[in-house]
Amino acid sequence: MSETAKLELEGKSYELPVIEGTENEKGIDISKLRGGTGGYITLDPGFKNTGSTKSAITYLDGENGILRYRGYPIEQLADNASFLEVSFLLIYGELPTKTELESFRESITNHTLVHEDMKQFFEAYPAKAHPMGVLASMVCSLSTFYPESLDPNRAPEAKDLTIHRLIAKLPTLAAWSYKNAMRHPFMYPNNKFDYCENFLHMMFAMPTSEYEMDPVIVSALNKLLILHADHEQNCSTSTVRVVGSSHANLYASISAGISALWGPLHGGANQAVIEMLEQIANDGGDVDKWVAKAKDKNDPFRLMGFGHRVYKNFDPRATIIKKACDDILVKLEVNDPLLEIAKKLEKVALEDEYFKARNLYPNVDFYSGIIYKAINIPTEMFTVMFAIGRLPGWIAQWKEMIENNEPIGRPRQIYTGENNRDYVPVEKR
Repeated sequence: MSETAKLELEGKSYELPVIEGTENEKGIDISKLRGGTGGYITLDPGFKNTGSTKSAITYLDGENGILRYRGYPIEQLADNASFLEVSFLLIYGELPTKTELESFRESITNHTLVHEDMKQFFEAYPAKAHPMGVLASMVCSLSTFYPESLDPNRAPEAKDLTIHRLIAKLPTLAAWSYKNAMRHPFMYPNNKFDYCENFLHMMFAMPTSEYEMDPVIVSALNKLLILHADHEQNCSTSTVRVVGSSHANLYASISAGISALWGPLHGGANQAVIEMLEQIANDGGDVDKWVAKAKDKNDPFRLMGFGHRVYKNFDPRATIIKKACDDILVKLEVNDPLLEIAKKLEKVALEDEYFKARNLYPNVDFYSGIIYKAINIPTEMFTVMFAIGRLPGWIAQWKEMIENNEPIGRPRQIYTGENNRDYVPVEKR
């Protein structure tokens, strides 16, 4: 007999099934609680202890610093795989064969162009429009150019075409949102480049000058995208699944995920790191002063990019990207006061007992912010970079949810408003 949990309510006892995952994660199945107990539900603000689904995509153990995509350790993937290889793994469940990977790359390469009419959309945005707002709306607009994508239950081949188009076009839309803000001419994708190179080309090349590809930068960008590719049921991923559960099309679902990621409590952490460094620099650059402020429990200042709400001991992604960060700073010989402050803060966090005792280690957002700053990615584009990396994870989660025929998301609530009362005409109030 399978294990059950016993719940006692109003003198009655109820047995609830215990579900166990492949990594021995355990959960209590409360899906029939409300009907079986006469209306009881659970209350879990922010869904911190609620599993909304069973998923075979990503395993995350924050206590032990473990992150695996489809069973593969993030360390092995970041060191050996390309971003498109990891994208295929997340979306289709297995690492591609050589033939499958070549076919996947070719399909992505052949769909990087966006419809010329979309250029008019860009031109209608003001120069100061935030690129995340532009990106979210442009991705949603793709569904109007491909009306056949509105049905998420199409044949697998048709569904794959939508998936490939989205992976191919997102870097183009992202780079063009930056070019439009700068009022620079758009650079079209170039098929001679790989995925990461093509993005850098569209971001930084000009009609009169090529962007010189530095293999250190390309490698670091590839790693960053892999490290951000999926992270279990976070805010934006859950948003994609909930929106998709209504059978909204993939473009609309991903657009909703981009909007969720835009929030400073989610995808804006690496931008907050740079803003913190600028704050310290504008105050004179005295790192010791700001470290003391961070240690003072009565001071509202908090160091951004240190510690993690999921990883309790260390962030495995930060360990990987620290080396890439060091390589870039050495190779580019960057002379930037903000990066000097960042290196001092990193040294303190890794050596000071106050930070070590509280597990306030530099996380992936700390290092990714530094890398993006070093390679001249504008601060407002940091969250866009996050979205490019997270795209295959969002797609994989949407695809899994559709193929499992999961029900529409519909959380309950505990009502705390007024009781029944009668309407009073305005003249008598």
